[in-house]
Amino acid sequence: MKLRFLIAALLLINSFLSFSQNNDQPFINEIRYFKKLDSLNAPPEQPILFIGSSSFTLWKDVKDYFPGYPILNRGFGGSSLPHLIMYADDVIFRYNPKQIVIYCGENDLGDPKVTAQTILSRFKELHSLIRSHYPKIPIVYISMKPSPSREKYLKTMEEGNNLIKKFIRKKKKTAFIDVFHHMLNKDGSIMTDIFKSDNLHMNAKGYAIWKPLIEPYLLK
Repeated sequence: MKLRFLIAALLLINSFLSFSQNNDQPFINEIRYFKKLDSLNAPPEQPILFIGSSSFTLWKDVKDYFPGYPILNRGFGGSSLPHLIMYADDVIFRYNPKQIVIYCGENDLGDPKVTAQTILSRFKELHSLIRSHYPKIPIVYISMKPSPSREKYLKTMEEGNNLIKKFIRKKKKTAFIDVFHHMLNKDGSIMTDIFKSDNLHMNAKGYAIWKPLIEPYLLK
């Protein structure tokens, strides 16, 4: 009886510690998974590093879209810009990339306190952090995309995209790719057939729009 109680208590403590750790370190399981992948298959030397949120995470066949490019995809979960900053050592600096491609900012809008200016400030912090390690490697930022399920954020998204675009214009070796306006119909409405049933994540048609917009910026 005592042994059963002790086992149950240990399991409860372990469960609590795991819950607490995951709260303190959101997406830690994804970060651990990346490390496991790296241990099983060595990542390419000086890759083109894709980092950001689920629009990259779910782009499982991204290498098929860009054959001949040493792409390493380290997008994770529903991450926001602060998460990229938090895990920069794990998803950026450990890989010594020759180029960094970022898609992030859309999930930041889930917090009602976040404004376009907030997103700009967060991107500036990320950009500064990357530049402190890599003063000269090219950085590419892909604009936040319009999604039917997040239509109420469109104005803030577009404003945030414009602020980041203006900031990037003044920075060397940093480029901005506008996917936002390429995902709208002529009347300004959001294309619907390029999304999965959740009206948030893209299907192959959506990524087909992204491909020719991104490829000219990638380094061989």
